Amino acid sequence: MSWKGWTVLILSIWLIIASFIPAITGSKAANLADFLIVGLVILIAGIFMLKTSKVAGWIELIVGIWLVISAFIPPIIGSKGGALANGLIFGIIALIFAFFDRKGSYA
Repeated sequence: MSWKGWTVLILSIWLIIASFIPAITGSKAANLADFLIVGLVILIAGIFMLKTSKVAGWIELIVGIWLVISAFIPPIIGSKGGALANGLIFGIIALIFAFFDRKGSYA
């Protein structure tokens, strides 16, 4: 089992939990849905990463790009700095893991 897969699973669980924390998401339903859906997608990708699937790397790449882009879309994040930071931090982490998983290094 890959340590990257476990790390992605933990991060996805955080995104799912963070979608229900008002201090992060505020009152924006779009932000709640964004983090919840992305967290579930990353959770599924993390499960595939445990089995060293290259498809998971592509899913991580797409989700990471979306998290970074969505962090700058005002109708999604509203005025919450926590949502901006959460989207950026986890988007960049997802991109880093996607880079390593797409290259096929599963140590």
